[in-house]
Amino acid sequence: MASGIEHDGIGNVLVILGAAGIVIPAFARLRLPPVIGFLLVGMLVGPSVLGSLAVQYRWLDWITISNVEDIRAIGEYGIILLLFSIGLELSFRRIWRMRKQVFGLGAAELVGGGFLIGLALLAFGYSWSAAFGLGIALSLSSTAIVLPISGTQSSVGRGAFAMLLFEDLAIVPIIFLLGALAPQSALGSAGAITTVLWQGALVVAAILVIGRFVLPILFSQAARTKSPELFLSTTLLVVIAASLATSAVGLSPIVGALIAGLSIAETEYQGEVEQVVLPFKGLALGVFLISIGMQIDLGFVGANWPKLVLAMSGVILVNALVTGGLLKLAGARNGVAAETGLLMASPSETTLIVLGAATAAQVIDGETAKFWQVATALGLLVTPVLARIGHDFARRIEVRSSGRQLDADFEAAEARTVIIGFGRVGQLVADMLVTHGQDYVAVESNIDTVVQMRREGYRVLFGDVARLATLQKLRLGEAKALVLTMNAPVLAGRLARYARKEYPNLTIVARARDADHAAELYLAGVSDAVPETLESSLQLSEAVLVDLGIAVGPVIASIHEKRDEFRKSIKTAGKLEEAPRLTLRR
Repeated sequence: MASGIEHDGIGNVLVILGAAGIVIPAFARLRLPPVIGFLLVGMLVGPSVLGSLAVQYRWLDWITISNVEDIRAIGEYGIILLLFSIGLELSFRRIWRMRKQVFGLGAAELVGGGFLIGLALLAFGYSWSAAFGLGIALSLSSTAIVLPISGTQSSVGRGAFAMLLFEDLAIVPIIFLLGALAPQSALGSAGAITTVLWQGALVVAAILVIGRFVLPILFSQAARTKSPELFLSTTLLVVIAASLATSAVGLSPIVGALIAGLSIAETEYQGEVEQVVLPFKGLALGVFLISIGMQIDLGFVGANWPKLVLAMSGVILVNALVTGGLLKLAGARNGVAAETGLLMASPSETTLIVLGAATAAQVIDGETAKFWQVATALGLLVTPVLARIGHDFARRIEVRSSGRQLDADFEAAEARTVIIGFGRVGQLVADMLVTHGQDYVAVESNIDTVVQMRREGYRVLFGDVARLATLQKLRLGEAKALVLTMNAPVLAGRLARYARKEYPNLTIVARARDADHAAELYLAGVSDAVPETLESSLQLSEAVLVDLGIAVGPVIASIHEKRDEFRKSIKTAGKLEEAPRLTLRR
């Protein structure tokens, strides 16, 4: 029994699970992608660091992995599940809706970056096939790192997502082309390639047909059993079967995995399948990244660091310029183009897949593959740093732009509403004003919010309203109304007193925390104060009462009664002569 516990496989499992248990929560707390953590763990437990000491200190066997091949097979399953998950998130309908950004901007970014990097490599003496393979591989960006940083809803995230989506879709034809460039393919005639093409097309068509007609029935039967284990096994069966089918005709197994994901995304079981696969995908991808980290030989890095730094600097520069330039041509703001370009400048985990395919096809040799694998792994490590630099650089660009446009924006809007504070409340007020054709200018003191909202098209300017000079620039005497939405009760009261004193006829509407704060604001001179806790509570009450089946009329009447009670309480608390309004004028 003891000998079984000492088996290398048990030690490897211990290292992998331990790494996942430490890396994922630790890097989540640091707000860093766990991808970086898995790469660092791979370096630490690999043969070039602690693994090299395992012969001398036997207890290190339990926390090191001396043979990369022991875990590489598991890591390959992680890539298959990653592509399957990408397929689940896409669906054919979503790809069609984004077709212009994906197949226009995304294709231009990949081809442009690959072409320029390939030209540079040709100048350094690489063969044209090696330059092609490396150029395309090094122009790929990291889906696993970029999207968690940027999201998919911001202006940076939307552009990045479109390009990453094309890259993920392009992995399959890239790997196929590399296989076609293999020496044996060149010698083996076009007939072999044609055979792979028509057989592959038949298999892909068969998977799509099965996905359309068979998968709903299969998952329906699994769902009726209410057995999570059966649902999971059905999902894995579909992924593995599709991967084996494409692998059998000479295509990569990730082709089948991606198409299987796209097929399931068209069914009503997409959400459940995604949740079932998620933990396995994350853990298996972590194993793949650990295996990559293990391949980073610190001795190799120390001996070749000038070349590695030069190589990665060149790749990052080309990718950043191509991505940023294309986004600028597509109409993106300068800050958005710069931030997205730097965010997507480093090669990715898919670069490592393409490098492996290029090596297997003998398009590049083992030494060249090792150099660029180490360079790519190092590039993955610096991606969060590039993202931070890009964000700060974009912020400076936006601040400079905001400063230049400040006076012009105020001059252009003669009769406008001025919104002070542009968090979620200020944004909603601005949206409603635009809906009803009313002009506005917003002022916010948080520069990150200003940068983000200007990217989204809002007319928001950077300024500190606690300073008299900023208030004077607002020209409140020409404004239609002043809306105070900031979550700063003392400052709101001070601004209300100043505005009422300087501009007696100005309409002032303020956000209040509660009834007591509303009373203070009325005493300060606001026209209307809206207690956020009161209005949200009344709306919740109305919703639950209506959902319980109570008639709408009596519910609305009781809401008005409750609002009147609060009016009286505000009047009493603020010692007002008459009860104030709790809603805006109609």
